[in-house]
Amino acid sequence: MARIEPLTIKQWPPRMRQALAAMLPPEPRHPRPVREDRPMSMNTLGTLAHHPALSQAFFTFNGHVIMATTLSERQRELLVLRVATLRQSAYEWAQHLYMGRDAGLTDEEIARISWGPDAPFWTPLESALLRAVDELVADGAISQPTWDVLASDLDAQQLLDVIFTVGAYETIAWMMRSFDLALDPELIELRSKPYVAPVHAPNEASVKRQEP
Repeated sequence: MARIEPLTIKQWPPRMRQALAAMLPPEPRHPRPVREDRPMSMNTLGTLAHHPALSQAFFTFNGHVIMATTLSERQRELLVLRVATLRQSAYEWAQHLYMGRDAGLTDEEIARISWGPDAPFWTPLESALLRAVDELVADGAISQPTWDVLASDLDAQQLLDVIFTVGAYETIAWMMRSFDLALDPELIELRSKPYVAPVHAPNEASVKRQEP
């Protein structure tokens, strides 16, 4: 049972709807996340609905991380799923399992995220992204060897997006675990359905300097 019960949609204060609108960035690089047959994060939203002003500020940030990041969607989900692994956040993992698949990660690759940066078959850049998460979570900084690999492929904006993506989902994991959020009931039904890929392909064309 959650320490503070999430508000139902009927209980949301009017400003919460305004806060949700802040999720859409002014200049998106990536499509909106798929909604049909995907987790809706209602327990997360219901918890944040207790604090609409904070929610609006965070959704502005989170909207950038999801839809306006200079990283590819695949790179973003590698980072998020590694944070979920390290923080043992079942809720964050369950939500981003679907987003990871939508970003092009295979189930085998998603399983290897739990293994970490030393798992076989990652590219050098992908291994460095996962190692950057480990170092940021453990030490609060990216080591020089890891930075050198990242900086050989990513520009300054992308490097900033790496750090802030990890920070955003580190914070979300703190909230989910501290409030002891239960998985949304819809996840039980969704798990019984076969995964169906989105009709759009991940928007890689607008992302600069991607790995081959």
